[in-house]
Amino acid sequence: MCGRYAITLPPEAVRSYFGFSDQPNFPPRQDVRPTQAVPIVRLENGERRFALVRWGFIPGFVKDEKEFPLLINARSETVFEKASFRNAIKRRRCLFIADGFYEWQKLDDKGRKKRPFLVRRPMQGPLALAGIWECWQSKDGSEIDTAAILTTSANAVLAAIHDRMPVILEPRQFDAWLAPETANPDVARMMQPLDDDALELVPLDAAPKDDLFG
Repeated sequence: MCGRYAITLPPEAVRSYFGFSDQPNFPPRQDVRPTQAVPIVRLENGERRFALVRWGFIPGFVKDEKEFPLLINARSETVFEKASFRNAIKRRRCLFIADGFYEWQKLDDKGRKKRPFLVRRPMQGPLALAGIWECWQSKDGSEIDTAAILTTSANAVLAAIHDRMPVILEPRQFDAWLAPETANPDVARMMQPLDDDALELVPLDAAPKDDLFG
């Protein structure tokens, strides 16, 4: 599960890595949380565009969001089968912008004691977390773009603290991932654990927080 992450890189570094021309004014965030507005990259008229969406996927068939569970992740192993996700994974794939994410290691059998870790690239570069998005229409007719992060089994580095990790894509995969015409088997092959040497674990003394939400 990926439940909190960070976006701290300068906007120009993000634009260069993800390949979009928009110039958004999105401030650095140490602690991005579910239900917040989060930045993604998706295709619009064949071009990569920056967009802000709600982190918490709401399928189109949902009538009342308050009566539906919060879906911040989608398991890659079942995403093509689940009614909530199967349309989005085929037609509405996106990239979550990040440069680190957080996981907690259980220190006792009951999980009452946990230690936070920041997971990042050794050189502290960007991370493209694979996602899906959906435009949901509420009862009053207003539309909300929502999204979820795809997860896969943990690689050897992450397995030391957690059994799952986000699907992380490299720039060479961006075009195929975002293109709606990419065949399902090709999409499935991209949803694999990242190489072990591509990530490092940084132990933290305290849980992350932003001043706005701490």
